[in-house]
Amino acid sequence: MASKKSTSTDHAKGGELHQTVSDAKSSLTTNQGVVISDDQNTLTVGEQGPQLLEDFILREKITHFDHERIPERVVHARGYGAHGYFETYKSHAKLTKAAFLQDPGVRTPVFCRFSTVAGSAGSPDTARDVRGFAVKFYTSEGNYDLVGNNIPVFFIQDAIKFPDLIHSVKPEPDRDFPQAQSAHNTFWDFVSLTPESMHMLMWVMSDRAIPRSFRMMEGFGVHTFRFINKDGDATFVKFHWRPKLGTFSLVWDEAVKINGADPDFHRRDLWNSIESGDFPEWELSVQAFTEEEAAGFDFDVLDPTKLIPEELVPLTPLGRMVLDRNVDNFFAETEQVAFCPSHVVPGIDFSNDPLLQGRLFSYLDTQLSRLGSPNFHQIPINKPQCPFANFQRDGHMQMAAQKGNVANEPNSLDKGAPRENPKLGFASHPAKESGAKLRIRPESFADHYTQARLFWKSMTTVEQEHIVGGFSFELGKCNEPAIRTRMLGHLQIIDTQLADRVADALGMKGQAEKITPAVSPGDPEPSAPLSQIASAPQTLQGKKVGLLTTTGIESKLYNAVKKAVEDSGAKLEVVAPTIGTMETSGGKSIEPDHFLAGAPSVLFDVVIVAPAADHFDKLQSDPNAVNWIRDAFAHCKYIGYTETAAALLGQANVDYESDEGVLLLTHESVDALTTAAANYRFWDRQP
Repeated sequence: MASKKSTSTDHAKGGELHQTVSDAKSSLTTNQGVVISDDQNTLTVGEQGPQLLEDFILREKITHFDHERIPERVVHARGYGAHGYFETYKSHAKLTKAAFLQDPGVRTPVFCRFSTVAGSAGSPDTARDVRGFAVKFYTSEGNYDLVGNNIPVFFIQDAIKFPDLIHSVKPEPDRDFPQAQSAHNTFWDFVSLTPESMHMLMWVMSDRAIPRSFRMMEGFGVHTFRFINKDGDATFVKFHWRPKLGTFSLVWDEAVKINGADPDFHRRDLWNSIESGDFPEWELSVQAFTEEEAAGFDFDVLDPTKLIPEELVPLTPLGRMVLDRNVDNFFAETEQVAFCPSHVVPGIDFSNDPLLQGRLFSYLDTQLSRLGSPNFHQIPINKPQCPFANFQRDGHMQMAAQKGNVANEPNSLDKGAPRENPKLGFASHPAKESGAKLRIRPESFADHYTQARLFWKSMTTVEQEHIVGGFSFELGKCNEPAIRTRMLGHLQIIDTQLADRVADALGMKGQAEKITPAVSPGDPEPSAPLSQIASAPQTLQGKKVGLLTTTGIESKLYNAVKKAVEDSGAKLEVVAPTIGTMETSGGKSIEPDHFLAGAPSVLFDVVIVAPAADHFDKLQSDPNAVNWIRDAFAHCKYIGYTETAAALLGQANVDYESDEGVLLLTHESVDALTTAAANYRFWDRQP
């Protein structure tokens, strides 16, 4: 893709706010003592060309970073996975020759791993963070790894900055905290000096960073890839996973309390749904466009900090993924699975996205360090499910006993040895590349604020309020005023209302630093699909309803609640003062799923309070019951209650007479609650 030569000094250095030095003693160097002239940009062929293997600065930096932890992953350490299958809706031969996208009658086995990014393996599930969304397809042509996130963009444009990004968000090295949090000085100092991070920050400070569950989370390939058809025609694509249940998130206070009540909230949800036969499902789509179409966009599709609005390039559905089997052994499968973006099959190829180019090197190097052997592909979870053969031999942890006296190619000694196959083999797209070797980013990467503004403008009022809260909380944890004022300066460029509201929350009105962007941002039209609330389906399917009750609950009411909840596709869980067996008014035994002190209302999407009259005093005297209701109300959840429970709602300061999200229930009116609760939250209640 053609591009004008960059003329902006700020942009040529990756769009960052730099502090330079003149003293050689203070110079940044390699581990060999060589002074580094540019630590922001990878060496490429031309402004938008591929990266060069000779870039020893990149290789040393990434290699050292990849080997920092043994054996836990440096990033994506806390993960959870499951087995399943992918089936294409139809043949997509016009787009790609990839075999798994041709025959709708074939189910391709998959293994999917979800993860947080910043925290260690022992961190909680619902931390505010990016989520990894990685899928290994065991295709008939070899393994294909689609390694993405639940957010379609990223913090940085060039892989050479990845170690800096992760070092900044990890626990500060002198004190080793905070864990699994970006709310501290080093992270915000880094991103406030890196304007290209602004779009990603908008996503991470939004509800997208605290998903309701893995089953209700989108996934993205992040980068631009190529599809190649049998005629050799190339089409640019961006991958997009959409959950069948819709995309939903937690609210911040709820996420914090879940971390204490159930740090395995997302893991437990995925495991239980599969064990119960309620299999999670996602649709895989692509945005497909030509190189000529890409040249007409007002952003660069090779820039990983940019997305393509669906109004500009609609989604093309390819097929569906269903996860239907939990792992047999967490370590052997979920922990030892090795994903590499470089694992592709014929029909799928790369672009010159500089972050992707760096990942193609980094991931393989990471697996060599983490799994300790070049034979990690022989571990069952990583092993292709199609025939594979080559002349690679020996090495640590070699499990295959290859026969024969030949381990080289070409050879004329072993007539049965594998040979090259130009007809079926992988062939890279013959893109023409030329240009000077240099460290610079193209001018088309220089706009760091327009799409951040696009995201803000696309949000509902409720979502904007949550973004303000996210920035306010995180920046409030930074004890360096200069960092806060610098970030307020960036927010002023994105949207003055956003900046003013965050400044008010911090008590820093009028203190924003003046920052001049390399490129003045545009004023984009909102994109509806970016808003979770605006595009959320009205459904209770896959969600949980908590019934707070006591022994003696009215039989008709209990039966009506159970039926209505199950008919809506949700799951009913009973919460009682104690965990022992209880009975309905008709004498039917009920085994509670939870006892009250161990099951706060944050664990449920909808709550019902229905104690028996002669046992009401047990709840009324329990502060946990009051907090149970108070939290549900504060988190904008739909609440059902019986007349007996009205006094308890009053103790919790719930306006049950006028709040339309609080419904009085009888056994004849339960459907009214499940119908209303299909909206997920009663957002009118949010201040």
